[in-house]
Amino acid sequence: MSSDPAPVPAAPPRADLLSTIIATGLGSGFSPIAPGTAGSAVGLLLFWPLQRLPLYAQVAAVVTMFAVGVVAATRVARGLGLEDPGLVVVDEVVGMWISLLMLPFTPATAIAGFVLFRIMDVLKPYPARQLESLPGGWGIMCDDVMAGIYANLLLRVARVALGM
Repeated sequence: MSSDPAPVPAAPPRADLLSTIIATGLGSGFSPIAPGTAGSAVGLLLFWPLQRLPLYAQVAAVVTMFAVGVVAATRVARGLGLEDPGLVVVDEVVGMWISLLMLPFTPATAIAGFVLFRIMDVLKPYPARQLESLPGGWGIMCDDVMAGIYANLLLRVARVALGM
């Protein structure tokens, strides 16, 4: 019989903790109900201050978060042994940002962009669903980028049609 105490598990490496924070949209991916919707809501909230920046800075933020998201999503998915874990919602954050990019940020636009993005993310019209087959974080991120592009285009049409 050994009287040694049970080993204390090591804290996760900082890279894993940072990847988890990013991949889960600041923890919103841990929502027990509709984590993708929670991640989209975080994306909308994070876009609020972002929309005040010049367009080049907004685009740079989207591109940077996309690249960081690919890495974080890949790390977390591999760590969990899953292709596209539901708790990874950084893709929803980036998709939401794309939905609102280059549009006036008004309450109506924000709400419509949120709804349209969620619809496009669920429906995944061509080629969004096919993009899911890309490896690792690329597949996790790219389908939501496409959903964000569709939502942005539909929002532009709606603004013209409804005079928003």
